[in-house]
Amino acid sequence: MNITVFCSAYSLDERYTAPAAEFARLLGERGHTLVWGGSHAGLMGLLADGVKEAGGRLVGISVELLAHKAYEGADELVTAPDLADRKARLLERADAVVVLVGGLGTLDEVTEVLELKKHALHDKPVVFLDTEGFYAGLRTQLERMETEGFLPRPLAELVVFATTPAEAFAALDRL
Repeated sequence: MNITVFCSAYSLDERYTAPAAEFARLLGERGHTLVWGGSHAGLMGLLADGVKEAGGRLVGISVELLAHKAYEGADELVTAPDLADRKARLLERADAVVVLVGGLGTLDEVTEVLELKKHALHDKPVVFLDTEGFYAGLRTQLERMETEGFLPRPLAELVVFATTPAEAFAALDRL
């Protein structure tokens, strides 16, 4: 399975890196392919290293703006001309999407994926690995959107929240 992962390109505290490393190990051991932003920096680099060490395959979708941060050990590395094109390619290559902790770029990527799914333009599973309750506020907002009629589909059809890497893979296995 090609699993597109959105996450931070910054170096983070161990409370975030340890679950990401565990997720990477499980992804690689299960023989999946990581499709990610193609960077060696921060959590992205840690994820790629972990998947590679565990025997998984790496497909990086970088962007010209960040080409200097491209991960050199990828099995395949594509350079998109801009961020919008990169997002489209990341989704196109995905069988499923998993969201680890991240900043504005991560939110931009996943909200577009959810918007497209809302309109039935894809039906790929989307799972948040909600480490340390990082996405609790977003989850509350999404639940409010559902309750107040802003979503044409039930939230459970759009996204699943998991608290551990094992739960994230269990969710993917069910979807």
